[in-house]
Amino acid sequence: MRKFTGDTLVLATHNAGKIDEFKVMLDGRVEKILSAADIDLPEPEETGSTFAENAAIKALAAARACGLPCLADDSGLCVNALGGNPGIFTARWAGPEKDFNAAMALVNERLGDAQDRSAAFVAVLVLAWPDG
Repeated sequence: MRKFTGDTLVLATHNAGKIDEFKVMLDGRVEKILSAADIDLPEPEETGSTFAENAAIKALAAARACGLPCLADDSGLCVNALGGNPGIFTARWAGPEKDFNAAMALVNERLGDAQDRSAAFVAVLVLAWPDG
C-alpha cells in the first residue's frame, strides 16, 4: 500500500458540498487541496458495478489527467428490501436536478408496506496516483 506524502491533493469531484467536507477532514494534513472543478477536469462515466469500481474510475481518470494524486469517492444508499437498491444508482434516482428528497420519496414509494426498512449508507474512497 502506498502512503500519500505529497503537498497537493486533487479531489476528483465537482460536488461543492463534498469538496467542503473533504477540506475540513483534511485540514492540517494536506498543504494544498484542489478540486476537479478547480482544474477543469471532466467527470468520467461511472461504468463500474460496485462503489469501489466507480471510485477507482474517477480517481484514476483524474490522476492521469492532471498528473497529481487524486482522491475520489462513490457512495449511496443500499436498502435491504429493495435488493440493495438504489445502491450505486442513488444519484441517478435523484435525477438531473440531484434532488435527493425525490430519491428518498422514490425509495419510500418502492418500499410500500415492506416490514424490513433497514438500509445502510455506503461510501468508498480511492486514492490514485498518475502511474496507476
